[in-house]
Amino acid sequence: MNNFFKVFSPKDKKFQPLFEQCGGNLVRLSETLLLTLSTTDLELRKSHIKEIERMEHTGEQIRTKVFLSLSKSLITPFSREDIHSLISALYAIADYMHTAAINVDLYQVTELNKPMIKMAQLLIEMCRDLEIALKELRTFKNTTLISDVCLRIYKGEGQADAVCHQALAFLFQSDISPIELIKQKEILQLLEMATDKCDDVANVLESILVKNS
Repeated sequence: MNNFFKVFSPKDKKFQPLFEQCGGNLVRLSETLLLTLSTTDLELRKSHIKEIERMEHTGEQIRTKVFLSLSKSLITPFSREDIHSLISALYAIADYMHTAAINVDLYQVTELNKPMIKMAQLLIEMCRDLEIALKELRTFKNTTLISDVCLRIYKGEGQADAVCHQALAFLFQSDISPIELIKQKEILQLLEMATDKCDDVANVLESILVKNS
């Protein structure tokens, strides 16, 4: 029955372009986050963070456009609840990555360790996968691809958890100053929360697949 109605439903020109814009923005933001955490040049780092701020604002604008479209649209490509959950979780990824980058600057964190870089690399992989899955929502022709992306997201989130836990254990066993420990702990946990939000997006994508298959 769902497939029957899809044949006669008008092509979505409101929501899908916004989902795809959001996916591309997340990829660029995650790539810039890695640059932020990889450089020792403080001025260059500030430049990267400023760019991250701009992209986080772009993500916020996309979310607002989706919410406004929801309030005005009689027909949506899938349930309103799933659209709301999807765009909210997508923006949350950007928000946590942005907060992590901002705090690196605010806290003047100089010791950016390998676990932070590893988690940023995982975020890039996850955001690239999400971009692929979001584009596939346009047609729903390759649902297996979306399912595979979700599985990779779950695996990446598990890897990020392990990296974060190991890094925190190392911090508490080291002779690092208490203040520096607190700073690094918060950055690590913010990055881990960003991967958790990628996991949330995968959950919504699976829900959409079940309801529209």
